[in-house]
Amino acid sequence: MHISKMEVKVSELIKGYHEDTETSRVVAWGGKLDVRPEYQREYVYDDKHRDAVINSVLQWFPLGIMYFVLRPDGSYEVLDGQQRIISICRYARNMFSVKIPSKTLPGKFDIVNRPNLYEGQAQKFEEYPLQVYVCEGDDEEKIDWFQVINLAGVALEDQEIRNAVLHSAWLTDAKSAFSRRNCPAHKHYGKYMSGDYIRQKYLETVFRWAADAEGITGKKAVDQYMMAHREDASADALWKYYEDVFKWVTKTFGPYNSNMKGVEWGLLYNHHKDDHLDPDELQQRVKELMADNEVQKKSNIYEYLLTGEAKILNLRAFDEADRVTMYHRQGGKCAMCGLPFEFKEMHGDHIIPWSKGGKTTLDNGQMLCAKCNLKKSNY
Repeated sequence: MHISKMEVKVSELIKGYHEDTETSRVVAWGGKLDVRPEYQREYVYDDKHRDAVINSVLQWFPLGIMYFVLRPDGSYEVLDGQQRIISICRYARNMFSVKIPSKTLPGKFDIVNRPNLYEGQAQKFEEYPLQVYVCEGDDEEKIDWFQVINLAGVALEDQEIRNAVLHSAWLTDAKSAFSRRNCPAHKHYGKYMSGDYIRQKYLETVFRWAADAEGITGKKAVDQYMMAHREDASADALWKYYEDVFKWVTKTFGPYNSNMKGVEWGLLYNHHKDDHLDPDELQQRVKELMADNEVQKKSNIYEYLLTGEAKILNLRAFDEADRVTMYHRQGGKCAMCGLPFEFKEMHGDHIIPWSKGGKTTLDNGQMLCAKCNLKKSNY
């Protein structure tokens, strides 16, 4: 990995600035800087942040380090700094005005556009030096470096980092389906998904699901999946997989309800799509469990019905008042071994477990010491 530092003056940056309304791509610096490659998010600064950038430039205040990636052809693309660069270039193109401290009325502000800057300010604006770090290296090195930058406070999501390093025509196609505004993934199945799709959460989720379907797991699963598919001609197969997941969900569990949002549907599909499931029976069990006050984590009902893991339901536990009552009712002794223990050394336990119809009520409760509680099978 090679990292170098350079300065780029505003006067150089704004040359050749162009925003393509069809592709959303933005270029600057005479065409050699890809400000917003197709994988990047859109301009999100509000007026307050935008004006702060211009005031920082006009007053030569520190604007913060920007990060570029050097491409093999000698051009650059922006990893971090897109919002600031677009703000500067749009102001240079007289696309908006900003409030700046008045020269004649101390404590007041004037609304000034680029052609009407005070004497000397135009020159200061164009000569302002942007501080830039440029990186070169293989994909693994770049991802590691970008993660360090992110930990240091750069507002980048993990998937945005991956997109910056592993960009390709396949990724661009995937982004069109999963992270553009009003993309098909959000239009058709957004109600099932959690996270901000503009910030790449849908894309990251479907990559992780698809990776699991191919047997790729672990912390680097998404990275490995993207590397394996970056030369694919299109993301059609990924979209078909995504559609297949939710066709299975609808067939298996019926109409949507709010507890279906954010469930790891792709992982459940991968591991249970070939199970012999009875949709009518499952949907009836869903209704019963949704009405069961003992079940605290309703969104995990679907996984429970496929795996049988009752602990994921976060079943209702005895509160402290109930535990105190049971403790004194038992004379401070464990209900199983009969030995005395301090209250804090004992646990509230269901005599009849939830799986056999037991409820969290005093007549179904007992206090056990830690050792006996471990011996007893909960469910």
